[in-house]
Amino acid sequence: MWNESHTLLSRRQLLNKVSNGFGMVALSGLLGQESLGNEASPRTKSALAAKRTDFPARARSVIFLYMSGGVSAVDTFDPKPRLTALHGKPLPKLVKPATFVTSGNVLSSPWKFTHRGESGLPVSELFPYIGGCVDDLAIVRSMTSTASEHAQANYFIHTGFSLAGHPSAGAWTAYGLGSENDNLPGFIVLASGATPLGGINNFGNGYLPGMYHGSLIDPSRVEPLSNIVPRESDRLQKLRMSFIERQDRRHLKTMRGAPQIESAIQNYETAYRMQSAVPDFLDIRDETAATRSLYAIDSPVKETAEYGRQCLLARRLVERGVRFIELTCLPRPGETGQAGNPWDQHGGLKAGHEEMAQQVDQPIAGLIRDLKQRGLFDETLIVWAGEFGRTPYAQGGDGRDHNPYGFTVWLAGAGVKGGVTYGATDDLGCHAVEKESTVYDLWATVLHQLGVDHESLTYRHGGRDFRLTDVHGHVLHDILA
Repeated sequence: MWNESHTLLSRRQLLNKVSNGFGMVALSGLLGQESLGNEASPRTKSALAAKRTDFPARARSVIFLYMSGGVSAVDTFDPKPRLTALHGKPLPKLVKPATFVTSGNVLSSPWKFTHRGESGLPVSELFPYIGGCVDDLAIVRSMTSTASEHAQANYFIHTGFSLAGHPSAGAWTAYGLGSENDNLPGFIVLASGATPLGGINNFGNGYLPGMYHGSLIDPSRVEPLSNIVPRESDRLQKLRMSFIERQDRRHLKTMRGAPQIESAIQNYETAYRMQSAVPDFLDIRDETAATRSLYAIDSPVKETAEYGRQCLLARRLVERGVRFIELTCLPRPGETGQAGNPWDQHGGLKAGHEEMAQQVDQPIAGLIRDLKQRGLFDETLIVWAGEFGRTPYAQGGDGRDHNPYGFTVWLAGAGVKGGVTYGATDDLGCHAVEKESTVYDLWATVLHQLGVDHESLTYRHGGRDFRLTDVHGHVLHDILA
């Protein structure tokens, strides 16, 4: 189409001029512009650059060891001797009901607890290697969740909300702090394990710009990240990228700096640089045999070896300045129905928890020891958690139901006190009764160690300010040095 000066109009210019600009309103919707009332936050400016913290940070990076499915606290880090005395007897009346069954006979732990380290904290024989690192752990025994179903609970612990569509903790971290590495995303998920129930939204950017979505990299695949291997010569690719950038920048100028378009441009640029950075950090041939053994990469158990590779790669990503790394658990051998929640044993507790503990125990301990010997432990925050715990009574005779009312998580590194416990559940392990803590408190504490005030890390969307901790959250100062 020609305008009054007989110059050719582009399709976008035509849409902008006709019908009082209604065409551009539709285009904005297609580009994913947030709803009315949205305002770009100052944090979106120079979005990928490292940002100043609110106060001095103790942590540069976070490694989130996610135990999807729900680990039983009374079988791992929160021993309850009374369960042994009441084994097989009806459980006293519960204050709060569980998910599927509201009563049952007491099921004592099949595993013994041993006092480990100088702190003498009890750790189940399920974790002989992690038990050797207990003096580095701050064990929170009073964690609670508002959700008792897997998908909702996965969303809740990842985002602070039990419905899909909100940014993950990793996305918030990358958004708040920016990146220390121009060639890798700020939030990476090592996805050789199964995606937790609820799907990729557990790692999503929600209403934050798209550049903060978790990048899923599967080290077990021939091509760990789709399209990471160039399909054309470097010269041709550079020419193509240069052309795309010119067109995008021209369009960005006409849109007056729309953050969605800026985000897309930065994603293209980061993806191009990742073509060399991703193969580099995935190539562990330069690691010594001793290091590989430390992480159990030489284990004859496939799941243990693969989780060990994830832990080793997490250390390599920390060395490269990636802000937030999440690890995923692999399904149990031969398991298909529980792939996304492998710690979920409504039946067969002993076999299931033993297989899962064998998968993660030595690799996690290896990660802690390796970070310490390389001088990275004091600036790396490790978070170990599942979406909820399990009941102290039996389901199906030899399993445990979901329990969101009192379960255990632990933190280590980056200014966290080692060899301490925080909070407590009742003498049966049903409910938190001392220093009850929440997922909001967990992430408030993580952000605090990163030098970020959780109340100030906000993003305006739909006419209100959102944050990872919603309108809640208190820093757990008692576990911090």
